[in-house]
Amino acid sequence: MTRSLVAEPPARRGSDYSELSRRIRAAGLLTRRPGRYLTRIVLTFGVWLAVWAVVVQVGDSWLQVGLAAVLAVATTQVAFLGHDAGHRQMFRRRGPSELVGLVAGNLAVGLSYGWWVDKHNRHHANPNHADSDPDVGAGALVWTYEQASATRGLGRWVARRQAWFFFPMLLLEGLNLHVASLRAVFGRAPGGGFVTPMRHRAVEALLLVVHTGAYAGVLLVTMSPLKALAFAAVHQGLWGLYMGCAFAPNHKGMPMPDGDDDLDFLRKQVLTARNVRGSRFVDAALGGLNLQIEHHLFPNMPRGNLRRARPIVRAYCAEQGVPYAETGLIDSYRQALAHLHEVGRPLRGR
Repeated sequence: MTRSLVAEPPARRGSDYSELSRRIRAAGLLTRRPGRYLTRIVLTFGVWLAVWAVVVQVGDSWLQVGLAAVLAVATTQVAFLGHDAGHRQMFRRRGPSELVGLVAGNLAVGLSYGWWVDKHNRHHANPNHADSDPDVGAGALVWTYEQASATRGLGRWVARRQAWFFFPMLLLEGLNLHVASLRAVFGRAPGGGFVTPMRHRAVEALLLVVHTGAYAGVLLVTMSPLKALAFAAVHQGLWGLYMGCAFAPNHKGMPMPDGDDDLDFLRKQVLTARNVRGSRFVDAALGGLNLQIEHHLFPNMPRGNLRRARPIVRAYCAEQGVPYAETGLIDSYRQALAHLHEVGRPLRGR
């Protein structure tokens, strides 16, 4: 189920992406929109800060559990800003982009911006490639038969049933991202030096410490320890679930190329991605990631231009005979879960 890749003579494919890029540039869709992004930044951070202000105002009440759910939504929207900054969709210059990314990621969310950008760039370079894409490497879940066959003990037991565990496990994704960020910023290799190269390690470390201290401090000053723990559990759990639900429809269950596949850039990006149909509300809810094909072809395209690029990309793919996958949100989850269930199938007979 990971095959069905389109093979075309390499001589023809060389200019395919160049022609699409020419059409996109001619439509003005790669032009940054800093004014609109500044408005988005102000509004998104404004809502996030307003929710925190309400948390402080409500005080020691079990109503905080509901506010934690609202804050999870606001936090994910802030994280989407970090994603856009990492792709330099907002500004041409690196400095302003990194500033937004560090504030959104490290300070507001508690996620290492430098670690995430490195990881995400490797995903974009080789999407859905089991050996090169960190998003489909073997871990708590497995994405290929080979990964499944290599599992042992508890990991094998989970792999057999992983489609059932997928959404519940996303409730731990927020914790996983925080732990991975701390390891990336502070972790050292056995032979000395840091595990993860990083441009602004000292700044990232300081911002993560400030985030952690401020987060714990506000909760413990505002409410009892038990309510603070409940608030954090709901907030972090739903944030991880929301993030996972935004990213999962994009590639899971799509073809997974390997070293034997001779794919040019256009086909590598289109064949491994899936768009999710919907209104502009869906665009906002998923941070534009529902237009995953256009995003992968043009990572630095401003989020607001992705919908305008869609008909151009779709028509061009039809011209070239390249399948363009698009489905509804619920069906995208069904396809992802079907892939997880199929990968675990050989283990269920053992």
